[in-house]
This record gives sequence, C-alpha cells and structure tokens, in this order.
Amino acid sequence: MGPETSDDGGVYCLTPEIALVESCDVITPPADDARAFGRIAAANALSDIYAMGGRPLTAMNIVFFPVCSLPPELLGEVLAGGQEIINQAGCCLVGGHTVEDEEFKYGLSVTGTVHPGAILRNSTARPGDLVVLTKPLGSGILTTAVKGEMATEAQEAEAVGWMSLLNRAAAELMLQYRPSACTDVTGFGLIGHAGEMAQGAGVTLQLELTAIPLMQGVAAQIADGMVPSGCYQNRSFYRDQVENGMYAEDLLLPLFDPQTSGGLLITFSPDNARRFLAHADQEGVFARLVGEVLPRRQSPLQMA
Repeated sequence: MGPETSDDGGVYCLTPEIALVESCDVITPPADDARAFGRIAAANALSDIYAMGGRPLTAMNIVFFPVCSLPPELLGEVLAGGQEIINQAGCCLVGGHTVEDEEFKYGLSVTGTVHPGAILRNSTARPGDLVVLTKPLGSGILTTAVKGEMATEAQEAEAVGWMSLLNRAAAELMLQYRPSACTDVTGFGLIGHAGEMAQGAGVTLQLELTAIPLMQGVAAQIADGMVPSGCYQNRSFYRDQVENGMYAEDLLLPLFDPQTSGGLLITFSPDNARRFLAHADQEGVFARLVGEVLPRRQSPLQMA
C-alpha cells in the first residue's frame, strides 16, 4: 500500500503473516513546555500506526534544532518527553537524526507490524456503518489561544492532555469489534479526514454536528478570534465537499480545525459500533458516536 488513497501509513508485506506499517511525522511546538512538546510529537507520530490497525515496534527520532538560539538542555527535555510516550506504546527507540535548523521541529519515524489480512484503511467504509470519534476537537484553536495568552490554565492543560494521549487503548479496543475503516484526525481537521474516507469509499459520511465533542472553551475562543490560519485554509479547501443547509458557517469552524495528535475516526457496523461504545465506556476510553455512512449522494460529507 502506498499513497493512492492518502492512508495514514505505507504497508509492505514481508510474509503471509506479517506486513510492515511505516510512517513519519514531524511537528513544530504546540506547547511551551519542552517535555510536553516531546510527548505530543511522539503520540502524534505513533497514531498513524494505530490507525492502520498495526502495533508500533521501533521508532527513530527526527530533530531540527536551532543550536545557536536554544540550549541543548531544552532538546534533552523534548527527547525525554518523547521517550515517555514511546515507552507507553511498548515501542523501542533505535536511533534518529538531528539537523541544524532555524526552527525547532521534532517527530518520529515509526515502524510497526500488522497481519496482511487485518490492515485497516481509510477507504473501506460501507453504507449503513456508524461513525465514531475517540478524542474531542479543538487542539488547534486552544493552542492558538495559548500563544495569544487568551487561554485559561484549564484549557491549556486539557489541550496538552488530549494531544499527549496515545491512541493505543482506543486502537486495541477497536480491533476487537471488526472496524470497517479507520483514520486519525490530524492536520486536515475532521472535515478533511472524513472527506478522504468518504471519497475513497465512494460513500457519503453524514455527521451530527451536535454530537461532535469539543474541548472546553473552544466556542468562546472562536468568538474571541483565536482561530489558527490552518483552520481557515482547511475550510477554503474542503468547504465544497460539505452539504450544509442547516448551520451557520462559523459553527462548523471546529470541524476544520487542524488537530495535533487527534483521535481515531472509525466506522463499524451498527451492532459492532454499539458494542465498542459500551465497552469503551466501561474501560474509560473516550469514544463518541458522531454520524453514519450513507450511499453516495451529491457531496461526500453531509451535516445533520
């Protein structure tokens, strides 16, 4: 598997029982705390392996560091934060590479494994499926508010907490209930990644706006103008894919918000979706029913 349907990772089959899943992701700091930056960047990179149904095995650090303007101790804190999350994933750090650059960036190249018959794709949703999301939206908006000194401490802590949370528990639980398709919600926002799912499968995803979870304070920060430029760029690019006859355009802004280390967007048969949601609730794994898959209509996405 390559880049044909914008899947979250590439897959190379080694044997009839084992395939490699590979991905790479690098981000700029979404948080002021160095260790939090490392945790977020690592969780963000590892998420792609989980979205493919895989188990991460090895990781390599990728660092772009301004040696003339930042102390090396800061880099040590970032790498320590990344190591914490790599350890949580049961993954092994095997090396990495550092480049001198004017802007600090950090991420991972990750390799995992998956059975060739159990690969999850973003292009295989089926009409009649239900759509589940495993993290609330709003990290881009709240981190913009943090940079603008408009966020409360509670809002900053919530955004950092969600971005640092591995998708491991949600992914392992998901695999018990035969998902039909999966992706993770990152830089293209919920609308962008849901649109890729719909286009790839030739279906329409109907999303229930009032059911989509948001982080605390997102609506208030939008009202105060704390909206990242990427949110508007996503809206300009993807708005034509959305059939929206009910809601004012600004109400949809959180759905275009570029997420860092966002949740999994999963489709299941109705019975399996309900069983997954019940089990997730029992295990304390965040999951919300946010829509359903319809036969293809005029637009790939429809708001309800």
